[in-house]
Amino acid sequence: MEKDSNALNWFEIPAADINRASKFYGTIFNHQMVDMGEQMGMKMSGFPTAMDGGHVSGSLVQGPNHKPSADGAVVYLNANPDMQAVLDRIEPAGGKVIMPKTQISDEIGAMAFFIDSEGNRVALHSSN
Repeated sequence: MEKDSNALNWFEIPAADINRASKFYGTIFNHQMVDMGEQMGMKMSGFPTAMDGGHVSGSLVQGPNHKPSADGAVVYLNANPDMQAVLDRIEPAGGKVIMPKTQISDEIGAMAFFIDSEGNRVALHSSN
């Protein structure tokens, strides 16, 4: 791996309904998802940093090869500066918190798990 490379460079979270998923993530993170249109037969909605370059980011994807699941790999999304504010918006937005904010260590920070509006298990991480 190159010295300046990231272990992760892109992620895709499967969506059965791209509009519902975009609304869910926009609501819990209090930001506007970016409509990326349709690419290669898939509808895509990007996290805001997906469009500004230079940052690791990803998108929601609705397509035949993207099936929502609570059993696959886990993506940790950045919940800084206040993870609890994000957690508090999950259930009203249609998700379910399955592990509350849990301190890993002072050096690493905290984590939590939730099921999103599409049935995916997703994690949060924050430095505090």
